[in-house]
Amino acid sequence: MSISRHLVDPEIIPLLELPDMDIASGKLDEIRNDPRFAIENMPPPPFELSEAYAPVPGGPDVKLLIINPPSERTDRPAILHFHGGGMVLGTADMARMSKPQQAQELDVVIVSVDYRLAPETPFPGPQEDNYAALQWLAANAASLGADPSRILLMGESAGGGLAAALALMARDRGGPKVAGQVLMYPMLDHRTGGENSVWDNAHTGEFIWNRKKNQFGWECLRGDYQPTDERKGWFSPSLAENLAGLPPTYMATGALDLFLDEDLDYARRLIDAGVPTELHAYPGAVHAFDMVPDTALQAQAQADLKRGIRRLLGQVA
Repeated sequence: MSISRHLVDPEIIPLLELPDMDIASGKLDEIRNDPRFAIENMPPPPFELSEAYAPVPGGPDVKLLIINPPSERTDRPAILHFHGGGMVLGTADMARMSKPQQAQELDVVIVSVDYRLAPETPFPGPQEDNYAALQWLAANAASLGADPSRILLMGESAGGGLAAALALMARDRGGPKVAGQVLMYPMLDHRTGGENSVWDNAHTGEFIWNRKKNQFGWECLRGDYQPTDERKGWFSPSLAENLAGLPPTYMATGALDLFLDEDLDYARRLIDAGVPTELHAYPGAVHAFDMVPDTALQAQAQADLKRGIRRLLGQVA
């Protein structure tokens, strides 16, 4: 019997009726090849997209999807984007659904990273892909009509966790400057849902992304890595002991999302570390709530996100 369905915003109930993707079944190839995610079934973008490849030390080049709307400006901001999928699903092509329109509205260049997936590539492979993509974007921003000093990191779910990890990596390695991080219901704490979970909220994680799926995704990413060394925050950002010096942050999550507690805690710690942080927690919202079109929740989240990105970029909100 459901204990939290009555709390779900009525407009996003259709999200709960979608066929469940049971990633913990181990049938990842079947799920990855679901025709719902095929490029040919996506609406055509309003302008031509392109691809590039960033060299990854010790690994294959990582593919980048370049979303560069026509513009007369040569100093636009750039967003390095990371797709969701629990660390085990998804491709950069998922960005074709909504990011071209977002790039046009904000007059920014968006580069989505096709990072390698777990379990085939465990930590730190995906993180190294993303760091290489950041280096590539910083080096090639001018050729895209973008300003290398105005790069935001942005991701949803697992992609939000990877964006947070990359911000830590860039700080720790003295890498390219990051102007801000945009974390949409980010996957930050590898303990959530497991026996060592810090959080035990009775009304989170019942729908879409539950504790079992979360532990499967994290264990696939972890491989044989033991998160006890200085890289532990790059693996699971909630483990980072020091959040000082991270870029200004925009974060949004749902009140019924499994990640609610870890996201609230990370935002609190960012603020305590002196990082300018904007946080939104939407009532009645489950994981990925903003994917349900034409709802008041989606409209509010999109409006807040647009204003938040503009504030991070120092633009008039």
